[in-house]
Amino acid sequence: MALAVGVAGSGTVSTAAQVLDRVVTSIGRAAITASDVEQEYRFERFLDAQWPAPPPNPAALASAREHLTYQVLLTQVENPGPADKTESETSAAKRLAALRKEFARPEDFQRALKDLGMTETEVLARIAQQELMLRLIDQRLRPEASPSDQQVADYYHSAFLPEFQKKNGGAKAPPLSEVEGQIREVLIQKRINELLDQWLEELKPTTNVRFHSF
Repeated sequence: MALAVGVAGSGTVSTAAQVLDRVVTSIGRAAITASDVEQEYRFERFLDAQWPAPPPNPAALASAREHLTYQVLLTQVENPGPADKTESETSAAKRLAALRKEFARPEDFQRALKDLGMTETEVLARIAQQELMLRLIDQRLRPEASPSDQQVADYYHSAFLPEFQKKNGGAKAPPLSEVEGQIREVLIQKRINELLDQWLEELKPTTNVRFHSF
């Protein structure tokens, strides 16, 4: 899960009493519907500036459902403070500004918003929720994710060097001391993803998560 990573906004999830279309995931008394998943897929493509969004395949829909499920679970167990929310809103504004530049013309961005069925304010709120979840995940799991010096050295020799030489025609690679920080962060993010998967799997039984067919 790259960081993420991809966690969606809480506004897409309906309570069981409000569901009008097919429920594909139930989490306690909350429900994720097929239309929630389809809209999440389209939103993720919009954030990647892939618009119009290509028709989703089953794997893409399963991934979008997973993101929504994670969102509900994390919302139930985390309690962010005002500072976290403010930082997330600031990061969201920067992401939205960068996303706008991914579209060739301002009118293309506005047309995509209209096709998506969301306003800029709604998109900004969804991105801020994603940023908040990523921030909370990082705060909770990063302390447990630090790699050892040996792990950094192993990655340098087994992964970094071959990839560098492949991309640079066998040119001399930078020494470990110059790229240690970069490698350490790669390993931290990889470990955070592993810890996140473990954590969410532990949460599922306690929150009565059930998946249903699309």
